Amino acid sequence: MNTVLAVEAGGGTARNLTITLFLVFVAVTLAITIWASRQTKTATDFYAGGRSFSGFQNGMAIGGDYMSAASFLGIAGIIALYGYDGFLYSIGFLVAWLVALLLVAELLRNSGRYTMADVLAFRMRQRPVRTAAAVSTITVSIFYLLAQMVGAGALVALLLGIKPGTTFLGMDADTAKVATIIMVGALMIIYVTVGGMKGTTYVQIVKAFLLMSGALVMTVLVLAKYNFNLSALLGDAAATSGKGSAFLEPGLRYGVEVAGNSTQTFYNKMDLLSLGIALVLGTAGLPHILIRFYTVPTAKAARKSVLWAIGIIGTFYLLTLALGFGAAALVGGKEIIAQDKAGNTAAPQLAEELGKSFLGGDLGGATLLAIIAAVAFATILAVVAGLTLASSSSLAHDFYANVIKRGQTSERQEVRVARISALVIGAVSIALSIYAQSLNVAFLVALAFAVAASGNLPAILYSLFWKRFNTSGAVWAIYGGLVSAVFLVFFSPVVSGAPTSMFPDHDWQWFPLSNPGLLSIPFGFLCGWLGTVISKEHDEDKYAELEVRALTGAGAH
Repeated sequence: MNTVLAVEAGGGTARNLTITLFLVFVAVTLAITIWASRQTKTATDFYAGGRSFSGFQNGMAIGGDYMSAASFLGIAGIIALYGYDGFLYSIGFLVAWLVALLLVAELLRNSGRYTMADVLAFRMRQRPVRTAAAVSTITVSIFYLLAQMVGAGALVALLLGIKPGTTFLGMDADTAKVATIIMVGALMIIYVTVGGMKGTTYVQIVKAFLLMSGALVMTVLVLAKYNFNLSALLGDAAATSGKGSAFLEPGLRYGVEVAGNSTQTFYNKMDLLSLGIALVLGTAGLPHILIRFYTVPTAKAARKSVLWAIGIIGTFYLLTLALGFGAAALVGGKEIIAQDKAGNTAAPQLAEELGKSFLGGDLGGATLLAIIAAVAFATILAVVAGLTLASSSSLAHDFYANVIKRGQTSERQEVRVARISALVIGAVSIALSIYAQSLNVAFLVALAFAVAASGNLPAILYSLFWKRFNTSGAVWAIYGGLVSAVFLVFFSPVVSGAPTSMFPDHDWQWFPLSNPGLLSIPFGFLCGWLGTVISKEHDEDKYAELEVRALTGAGAH
């Protein structure tokens, strides 16, 4: 009886601490946003933070933008449940940054002003290219937004102890999730409409610091538990997982060899390759990451910011190793799955376990759980703000100013439209997230990466490196990659035909891979090439000018 009371008291403390810490974070970030709004006077201030951020500041903000809830909660969970195979996500996300650094960061910073479409449309006909880029940007951003906000609803319900049959402030579990999604959506709209890029960047810097600090503290505690003996930690994780040495070897989740079924084995291996390609190439085409390169004053600062980002993100993904294997060893796969089938709560559960060990009892567990929960909230808020800014910037700058108004608009009008766009995109995301609560979050994130790599990346690389590339090629590349990725996923086992599908009771699946990247990315490049060669449009002078700008920064805004 006393134990039950202690657990309930601990749970109540965790709930109160979580709410308090979350409110403190919201208050601090709103204060930053209001301060930033006083510094936001021009379109450059709103879209690019006045290009006033240093390489280190922008590197921190990129880290804050990139290390989403899927990274913090999802990767730790997948490592805790599948061991070695889970770490493939960490490697994929990190290697992706080398692609971004080597291929696009500096060239993009030198060539554009506010959005991805500035580079694509530089030597093309403005209206068709900017329309295609705006459609692609909004599609990728909304898929990513859904993933974060659906995750927010589930996470908050879990961390506040709201389970089916229980209530919080008179709300049942489902109502509380909806309320959380609306609250997160409202906050992200405020961050973007009031603070613009400056406010959003500072929110991301604060969040990156909190996330790195939280992950570092947990890693040190996990290692301290095993006297800093990695071998003992891995051995304990393998033993507790119930899978033995297979837990530390590839093949538990991806590339699984099916005895007596060579076709399924082949598909499993191709699926692993497809996921890897999408993760590695997707980052260089993500709109909310690309616009971050415009916030620095020089190409040198753009390079520095990506190097800082690689250092911060690389360190973080190494820490996810300790968090994942620590959760497997100290919490156990059965406990994690009992709480959340996808393993998304492994990191918070590990925090609770470490708090009990090092801070003493249920109260200690509740305290550390509350801190890590607040960090997870901060993670979600910062990422959704960056995504909303990317899509509202594209709607206002690309579609409104350059397609509808044909460049005949003032900066003031453009920024006003960007703020209204943020409001509309935020409202659409809230509405879709409420109806998408049953959808698989990992599916939405993987789709966003696949679409970005299939549509945006071919168009960006061809624009920067192929002299012959033209308007027709850009439009074909974006729409071809975008449509093929969405089409293949719709007919894949992710949507129907499997127990883990979005619609498990239906079956229209014929495409065997869960991630479309293996086919849709080459198809996007093929469409870009085909669209170019069948069109006679060709402007070598404009390409030469773009090349000089991209390589030297001459004429860059």
